[in-house]
Amino acid sequence: MKLQKSFYQRENVVQIAKELLGKTLHTLVDGVYTVAKITEVEAYSGRDDKACHANNGVRTKRTEVMYAEGGHAYVYLCYGIHHLFNVVTNVADEADAVLIRAVEPIEGIDIMLERRKKGKLEKGLSSGPGTLSQALGITTKVHYGKWLLGDEIWIEEAPNLNDTEIVVSKRIGVDYAEEDALKPWRFYIKDNKWISRK
Repeated sequence: MKLQKSFYQRENVVQIAKELLGKTLHTLVDGVYTVAKITEVEAYSGRDDKACHANNGVRTKRTEVMYAEGGHAYVYLCYGIHHLFNVVTNVADEADAVLIRAVEPIEGIDIMLERRKKGKLEKGLSSGPGTLSQALGITTKVHYGKWLLGDEIWIEEAPNLNDTEIVVSKRIGVDYAEEDALKPWRFYIKDNKWISRK
């Protein structure tokens, strides 16, 4: 069953990030269906978080969807190459989001390999925010602003993990955020090989 808007529209982005672990991310792109388990995430808050694109009310054409109600896709281009998929959370105008950093392939693996130009199933297929989007066919052009209860990209239910199954660390690649770079807002599934790094 698809996660409902009540899941996304809660105020605690850190809690939502943790609860996304183990859920399944589904895409239907050009008639091709793929599924993967979410294994690594990072939380970003629109308030008092220098690592967040929309910190304290910053609004640009790129970040505008972060101000929509929770349950929309925020996909942006990083370094002009990588499409990074984020889940917008909270109510409208709060601009919280969860970056999906890694996934474990479940269904449609052949097409994921083709999209990634890989010959065999290995960790590098989808264990990073850019590679997972490529594997699942997620792009800024197609998926930016998409409603996650639609039929192109969505997330389905799975039991919440308990705290002993989750590893907590600081976020990756946000050193510019000064003290906020140290926030322990990155989470991944313990002992799962499909993560970007330990």
